[in-house]
Amino acid sequence: MGENTRYSVSGLTEAEVRQRVEDGRVNAYVQKASRTYAEIIRSNVLTRFNAVLGGLFLVVIILGSINDALFGMVLILNSLIGIIQEIRAKKTLDALSLISAPKAKVIREGSQIEIPYDQVVVDDLLVLHPGDQVVVDGTVVSSAGLELDESMLTGESLPVGKVSGDELFSGSHTVAGTGRYLAVKVGSEAYAQELADKARKFSLSKSELREGIDRLLKWIFWSIVPVAMLLFYSQVRAGLSIHDTFIGTVAGIVGIIPQGLVLLTSIAFAISVITLGRQRVLVQELPAVEVLARVDVLCVDKTGTLTDGTLQTCEIVELEEGLDLSSILGAICNASIHKNPTIAAIEVNYPDPHWPLTGSVPFSSERKWSYAGFGEHGHWILGAPEMLLDGKETSGKIKETHEAYAKKGYRVLMLARSESAPANSVLPDSLVPVALILIAERVRKDVAEAMKFFREQGVAIKVISGDNPSTAHSVARRAGITNGGDAYDVRFMPEDEAEVAEIMEAYDVFGRVTPYQKQKMVKALQSKGHVVAMTGDGVNDVLALKDADLGMAVGSGVAATKSVARIVLLDGKFATLPRIVAEGRRLIANIELVANLFLVKTVCVMLIDLVTSVTGMPFPFLPRHLSLVSEITIGIPAFFLALAPNIKRYKPGFVDRILHFVIPIGSIAAIFTMASFYLALNGGASLEESRTAATLTLLLSSMWVLIILARPITRLRILLVASMNILMVMVFFVPFMRNFFALDFPQFKILLITGIMTLVSIVVIEAYWRLRIRSKVSESDKGRG
Repeated sequence: MGENTRYSVSGLTEAEVRQRVEDGRVNAYVQKASRTYAEIIRSNVLTRFNAVLGGLFLVVIILGSINDALFGMVLILNSLIGIIQEIRAKKTLDALSLISAPKAKVIREGSQIEIPYDQVVVDDLLVLHPGDQVVVDGTVVSSAGLELDESMLTGESLPVGKVSGDELFSGSHTVAGTGRYLAVKVGSEAYAQELADKARKFSLSKSELREGIDRLLKWIFWSIVPVAMLLFYSQVRAGLSIHDTFIGTVAGIVGIIPQGLVLLTSIAFAISVITLGRQRVLVQELPAVEVLARVDVLCVDKTGTLTDGTLQTCEIVELEEGLDLSSILGAICNASIHKNPTIAAIEVNYPDPHWPLTGSVPFSSERKWSYAGFGEHGHWILGAPEMLLDGKETSGKIKETHEAYAKKGYRVLMLARSESAPANSVLPDSLVPVALILIAERVRKDVAEAMKFFREQGVAIKVISGDNPSTAHSVARRAGITNGGDAYDVRFMPEDEAEVAEIMEAYDVFGRVTPYQKQKMVKALQSKGHVVAMTGDGVNDVLALKDADLGMAVGSGVAATKSVARIVLLDGKFATLPRIVAEGRRLIANIELVANLFLVKTVCVMLIDLVTSVTGMPFPFLPRHLSLVSEITIGIPAFFLALAPNIKRYKPGFVDRILHFVIPIGSIAAIFTMASFYLALNGGASLEESRTAATLTLLLSSMWVLIILARPITRLRILLVASMNILMVMVFFVPFMRNFFALDFPQFKILLITGIMTLVSIVVIEAYWRLRIRSKVSESDKGRG
């Protein structure tokens, strides 16, 4: 109890609650479910590239070349789209977070009320009924057959009886009976939150996409200053005016910045969050969607994760023939005062025969048996075999039988008859065993199908449970995770991480695992180079969830697991996992595809910058020319490609693959674009005509890159490419658009040379692509060999 507080059956008064809130003794615990609006705006506006582009935009405006400021309009639009999409994702995320928050029943001023769990204060009197969650640590003040499932804390699936004076910890929940308890530790002091706080010290989920793109952008950013200086000097040396020198330099710098890449990455993540939110999946870190596409080991808890938290009767083993076991069990279940999960599992299958009850002894966790007498229908005892067989002469063979079933993971109850009722709650001597009831945890219906999917995708499944190894192995077998082998008892696991890693590779099922051992086991798998996902719902899963590459909490779990997990399955449906994998694969494959689009232009323009700087030629583009190329062949197509379906399996090496694509193809485009510009400029064409020739070559070369990346071709992709070609034709042949973009067709001879350079560029790009594909196939064949 709290200091200087006397326990009252009427609970706290409003004044006492108010005082505790003012003192900070309330269960309010700030959990950051999503970024604030200010953070979203700041992250989309205040970027290094926006600062550079914003400065260049001002330079162009000051020089009075409004048409060349098109990239600034795109910059503003990109930032707005990014902000709007992230705010949509935030609203989805916040709404789902609110839905998943638990409630608490408290007594205040003599009345029972239901309040959000974060409004509970120290010394509150809380009420527990079956199904209720313990939301703060406390002390039991009254109990009527109160039994708690503490599997969230320990992993042990058997209920624990609680009496007055016993401690309760947040994270457990009521399975039978009723009771009241007094709040002692709230907020960050509660056991569940202590574990969550430790978990929060770890880093965010690792995203190869985010890290790879950040690395590429950093290289580009640091190249801007030296390239700008060289380019500015070369334009001065070419004898251009100050106005044209600045405009040429701006064009060269704008061209190497992949303006929409970061935006499209953010939008793709945000839309994935919204898509998964509609499927009742709460994504608490945007990059987490991508991580599951890379996972090769999935660690799952048993209780509440593979199982749904309920029990089912699997089999009745008759030890005495000729009895109406259906009626006997139905009558016993109906006579039970407290319907614990075991009674509920039996009651489903056996109807009540409506026998008059002549006497009963309720089940208790201390006795581990219950009694029901029905007069002429007999006296019946239902309980743990070891209690009913204790000291009996006939127990040998029956004991071996029940122990054999227990080793298979069943929870075994024994039904026995006696000649008389128990006296003073002491078992009578005349007990005759008549049947064994085999009970097991109910495996979630959708688990087997999901696990089959992961096996087919090459993802190893590891069951890591705090429960008995045999029980865990039985559930794993019924879930289709393992067909043979033994479960490993983690109590005998060595301390050395290398040895732990070898054991983790050798076994699929692990029992008697503590929270810290779960964490250690995840790290051991990671030390072997595995990308590890962890699912769980209990406090005992918290540290492992946060340490895994991707932590996924089941929605029915405790608040602590949901606060540290990157993904929450609000409905607890494992059928959702394959969809998350598919969303992750779509995301990572499409972002890699659009990154290729953006960075081909970056490499191409950077090489053109360097060639121009060395040769002293005028820069072959105005800023508006590169804006045109960017929007028609990159920006608009990339937006649709980033959101399109894609089931391509993930392979490591995101950055290497991009560089192997963009450097050669960007170089080819740069060579033939500069060739078109040089031949036109030295063939008698004006600077404007020569720039038109260069723009045409770069446009058509980039369009072919788009066609390559749009493969395999679908109807929608044909429509997309066709639309971009129509738009390109309109720009060149509609006078207003041609004038706006400062395009002027050169004479036929120059146009023919430009056409030849463009055609050769396309042929060489296609040849390189086909050569690269053949090389990949050859390497794959060698790998299989």
